[in-house]
Amino acid sequence: MTETEAAPLPERALWQRITGASTLWIGLVLIVLYAAFSILRPHSFPTRFTLQTLLIETSVLLVLSIGMTFVIITSGIDLSVGMVLIFSGVIGSKLMEWLSPGQDATHAGWGIVAVGLAGSLVGGSFWGLVNGMLVAKAKIPPLIVTLGSFGAALGAAQLITGGVDTRTVPGKLRDSLGFGTVLGGVPILVLVAAVVTLAGAWLLHTTRFGRYTYAIGSNAEAARRAGIGVTRHLVLVYLMTGSLAGLAGFMNLAYFGTTTIGGHGTDNLDAIAGVVIGGTSLFGGAGSVLGTVIGVFIPSVLRKGFVIAGVPVFWQPIAVSIVLVAAVWFDQIRRRSRDRK
Repeated sequence: MTETEAAPLPERALWQRITGASTLWIGLVLIVLYAAFSILRPHSFPTRFTLQTLLIETSVLLVLSIGMTFVIITSGIDLSVGMVLIFSGVIGSKLMEWLSPGQDATHAGWGIVAVGLAGSLVGGSFWGLVNGMLVAKAKIPPLIVTLGSFGAALGAAQLITGGVDTRTVPGKLRDSLGFGTVLGGVPILVLVAAVVTLAGAWLLHTTRFGRYTYAIGSNAEAARRAGIGVTRHLVLVYLMTGSLAGLAGFMNLAYFGTTTIGGHGTDNLDAIAGVVIGGTSLFGGAGSVLGTVIGVFIPSVLRKGFVIAGVPVFWQPIAVSIVLVAAVWFDQIRRRSRDRK
């Protein structure tokens, strides 16, 4: 039986696939956190400026986390996304630099910016393809594969740049994408993240690709016997995750105006934490894009709220860790309850 001839998998209602008990309770946690900081600092936290900066700062992490959602639903993991982001930003910036007169991309035009974007996407896709081939075809555990890619991507970025951040980023890129707004003040970076999120939700919750992702995470062998091309699908999932990391690298380049090589050491953990806090099971087979969006914003609200409220930022990882452990504990309770039925 070929993949196209596979018997249709059971479908749940769209709303049931998008939401669930974990999504609802974590959404309440986010609302409570936002309300608490608004009460503590009513004149500085619940403002348009704070909300706008919160959305911008979360955009890059959200793009990373959408790809991570698919990977974790397949019962995999990707520890390399933060370093792939750096590598992709380096490739994009170096391409724009090399193509610019005098190797100064500051005044480069849109054609060179487009080449830089393509380079970042290709750079991210390369690592995604490597991860996917090693996980799906070579059967190496994803934890080991992506941990290796973590070091290799960072090392490659440092070799290309000599360990020095590239700062000659086109002004057009920074002004239009990094700080540009549309529709009366909506940051373009936020709009890009929203488009990626909506596309990810559509792909996961309404298409055959999404159903196969859930099926593989629930039971890869059963999915294979049902006619699903598990190997091919896993390669595509990791490839997509790498491509999104490449896009995130270009967004990061546009916002900061530099490759920020030393600034993404915890991006992979932040993305995993956001996805798991949002209700996606580390055991695979369960999760939603909506849950990921909520989960990603919880660390962001905590970080922003702690800064505005004057709480030492060292408390932020402690608070996120507590929420993360609580999310995994809740997932285990839910799984044991389901298995008893």
